[in-house]
Amino acid sequence: MPRPVNTEKRAELLRQVVHHLQHHGLAQMSLSPLAEAIGTTKRMLLYYFGSRENLLAQALAANRPDAGRMFGDVQDTAGLQRAAQALWEAMTVGEQAGAIRMLLQLLSLAATEPEQYGDLAADTVEVMIDPIAAACVRLGDSPQQARARATLVVSGLRGLCQDRLVTHDVARTDAAAHRLIEYAVAEPG
Repeated sequence: MPRPVNTEKRAELLRQVVHHLQHHGLAQMSLSPLAEAIGTTKRMLLYYFGSRENLLAQALAANRPDAGRMFGDVQDTAGLQRAAQALWEAMTVGEQAGAIRMLLQLLSLAATEPEQYGDLAADTVEVMIDPIAAACVRLGDSPQQARARATLVVSGLRGLCQDRLVTHDVARTDAAAHRLIEYAVAEPG
């Protein structure tokens, strides 16, 4: 009978992996050097996470804003605007702000190495779009319109995060995010 997984040890390893990936990137992530860098072994990483792909997926999941929580109670346009603003703040100044670098790297890698990163990148995008689209459907959008609106919010804010990382222009990107959110949540018509 296998011994039960030490959830505290697993959580600590995941925290260390995330910290390492935020500072060193995803492109050349290999389990042996990663394990050495965080003071463990490749065997332990495989024991706790199963595979490199699963470890990467869990590292990304552990660090993205919880869009389901943010958009789950949206019942009106003002609530949608507040939730979108909370998403922007989580991506730029909240505790998940460091994760945006990992996400942007993943999306870039998916474009150049789709067989290795494509599915994970697509899942990572969908996990953000789905709860926002569900909120938009509650506000009266058709499912197709809701997904388009959610895509505008997610992809637009993500693009502004990339701009901010490159230019360090906080005021301009905050102003642009405010305008994007205002436009994206406006009632149709």
